[in-house]
Amino acid sequence: MKEIEVGGKYRHFKGNEYHIIGIAKHSGPLKEFVVSQALYGAKELWVRPRAMFLENVETDDKMILRFEYIGEA
Repeated sequence: MKEIEVGGKYRHFKGNEYHIIGIAKHSGPLKEFVVSQALYGAKELWVRPRAMFLENVETDDKMILRFEYIGEA
């Protein structure tokens, strides 16, 4: 499975940037979630399933990463 750089900065395909805080596990199904902090606005914390964080999305008839690593935060 593709690695996520904890502590890194990622850009969402719609343009906003996030600092990756860590990877958390849900106590029920033990699925992994990515915990991130928005680097805009109120700088809220967000969680997203790891699989969704790593998936590709289709935009303008092409497939791109939902989140692209852009360096250290």
